[in-house]
Amino acid sequence: MLNKIIIPTQKLATAPFLRSGVLLLASRKYSASVKQMTVREALNSALDEEMSADRSVFLMGEEVGEYQGAYKISKGLLQKYGPERVVDTPITEAGFTGIGVGAAYYGLRPVVEFMTFNFAMQAMDHIINSAAKTNYMSAGNISVPIVFRGPNGAAAGVGAQHSQCYAPWYGSIPGLKVLSPYSSEDARGLLKAAIRDPDPVVFLENELLYGEAFPVSLEVFDSGFSIPIGKAKIEKEGKDVSIATFSKMVGFSLKAAEILQKDGINAEVINLRSIRPLDRSTINASVRKTNRLVTVEEGFPQHGVGAEICASIVEDSFGYLDAPVERIAGADVPMPYASNLERMALPQVEDIVRAAKRACYRSVPTAAAA
Repeated sequence: MLNKIIIPTQKLATAPFLRSGVLLLASRKYSASVKQMTVREALNSALDEEMSADRSVFLMGEEVGEYQGAYKISKGLLQKYGPERVVDTPITEAGFTGIGVGAAYYGLRPVVEFMTFNFAMQAMDHIINSAAKTNYMSAGNISVPIVFRGPNGAAAGVGAQHSQCYAPWYGSIPGLKVLSPYSSEDARGLLKAAIRDPDPVVFLENELLYGEAFPVSLEVFDSGFSIPIGKAKIEKEGKDVSIATFSKMVGFSLKAAEILQKDGINAEVINLRSIRPLDRSTINASVRKTNRLVTVEEGFPQHGVGAEICASIVEDSFGYLDAPVERIAGADVPMPYASNLERMALPQVEDIVRAAKRACYRSVPTAAAA
C-alpha cells in the first residue's frame, strides 16, 4: 500500500512551497518498477519541471548554460528557458552565490550550482551568514528560498582539495536544510522539495552516482511528486543490525547486507536522505528493533554525521543496545591522490561487513585482536 498525504487546495496558502495538486509521498517501497532512470536524468527532469511550473525559479553557476553543465545536469535548459533563467557566471563562487542569496531575499527561487562543493568554500559567508541566518535575524520577515547544489564527497583521483564531504559542515548550521540523495527517486523527489521549500537548502549530490541508473515507478514521474524533507527511507528491512548511511554509501551498505545475509545476519539499511533535519525517530526505532547500529559515511570520523547519530542513540535508546555502536568513516587524513591509497582512505563494502559482524559478535573485535 502507498502511504499518501493529500494536501487540500484550501490549505495551500499556509504552505507556500506546495502547489495545487501536489502529492507528497512518504518514505516507502514502491510496488512496481516501470523504468530505469539515471540520477542525472532525475535531477535534470526535476529542474525542468520546477522551472516550468514557477517562473521565479532560475539556475545559475559556472558552465550551466552554453556548456549545459559540467556534469550535464542542466542539459537543454538554456535552449528552453533562455539566458535570463539559466545564467552562466564567471568563476567567482563568492560573487554569484551572493547574487543568488540577494535574489532570494526579493522573492525569486535561485538554484545555485557549484561545480563541486569544494569550491563552495569560497562562498561560505553567503551560505552561512546570509542565507542560513537571515530569516531568524529578520524575525521571520525575510525568507530565503534558495538551493545550493552540486557534487559532494570523493570522486576518483582528484586529490585532497577536491574530495571532501561537507555533510557534517553544513549539517551543524541552524537555518539550513541539508539533503543527500542516493537513488534517482531520491534525487528527483528531494530536489523538487528543496526548490519548493521556503528556506535555504544545501543539496549534496555524488559525482560517481550521476550516471548510475535505478528502477523508478510511475509515481516518481508525476510532476507533483515530492519526498518530504527530514524523512529517512528503510531501503532494506532487517532484524539483526541497523546500518545508517547516506549518498553513495547506501549502495555499499546494501551490497554489504547481501553478503551478511549469506552468513545469517539480516541487516536493516537506512538511507538517511536528510542530514538536517535528521530523522532521529526512524533511526531510533530501527535500533530498538535490531539492538545494534553501524553508521557509514565517506567523511572524516571526528564530528561526523555518524558521531551525531551515535549521540542520538545514546541519549534516546541506550538501554536497547546489545553491542557498542560501530562507526565506519573515511580515514582521518587528507585524501591521498594515489588510487591504491585513496581506496584505503575510503570505506569499502568489506569494512561494513566486518563492522556488522563485530556488532553481532560474529568476529573478534579489532581492539581485542590487537
